[in-house]
Amino acid sequence: MTMKAIFVSVRSGSTRLPQKALMEIGSRTTIEYLIDRVKQSKHASRIVMCTTELPEDDRLCEIAEQNEILFFRGSAPDKLKRWLGAAKKYDIDFFVNADGDDLFFDAGLADICFEQYENSEATLDFIDGRGLYNDVYGIKTSALQKVCDNKDDLDTEFVRPYFVEKAYGNNLIFKKIHPVPNKYEKREIRMTLDYEEDFIFFKTIINHFTTERRDMSFENILSFLDENPDIVRTNWHLEKAWKENQDNMINRMSEGHIV
Repeated sequence: MTMKAIFVSVRSGSTRLPQKALMEIGSRTTIEYLIDRVKQSKHASRIVMCTTELPEDDRLCEIAEQNEILFFRGSAPDKLKRWLGAAKKYDIDFFVNADGDDLFFDAGLADICFEQYENSEATLDFIDGRGLYNDVYGIKTSALQKVCDNKDDLDTEFVRPYFVEKAYGNNLIFKKIHPVPNKYEKREIRMTLDYEEDFIFFKTIINHFTTERRDMSFENILSFLDENPDIVRTNWHLEKAWKENQDNMINRMSEGHIV
């Protein structure tokens, strides 16, 4: 039996919005809203919070235990090594990442990755979900081991290039995620927690669904935003600068300027 997992990647360190994973909306932290959504996966055998060994992340491990998920602590800058350590500790063959900034992560997208992997008879090393509302990647642990054995970089915050542009001659087999329902195709809505305006965006939506006692499904969130474009404008103006910064960092890494 293939052991599949969702890795929730999160740490407290952030220059733009410090301690954002521990910010509260109502009586719950932002990371707990993400954990709730990850738990909706139909195919994940395990859910593992992947955080760092730094003392500032002790609270995150407490939250993992309180929410009855596993956790693993590893290198702060080296996300790939952190994932590899978690995969080895919990005997994971294939996993999907859920970034701690993506509070509206939809477990249905993770399940598409799992199904695509199973349908390939476990031949795929990397499933590329970049460019959707959330950048979702499916990764085979044996492929991750190859990458970690050959990489030189100590900071691996941006993981996709190691499996695509910088595949190190490992002959990795990768494909775009498929099929992708239209609801996941990215529109002009920013759904990541990186600035104060992002927090206001998420807080407004969560408070609405909590007050109305409505199911906060991805479809319902999109419908609500279609009906309330002012909420979308709360943080959309940050998207261009944020994306340019991300692309510049990835380009520098690909050129070998980040070590």
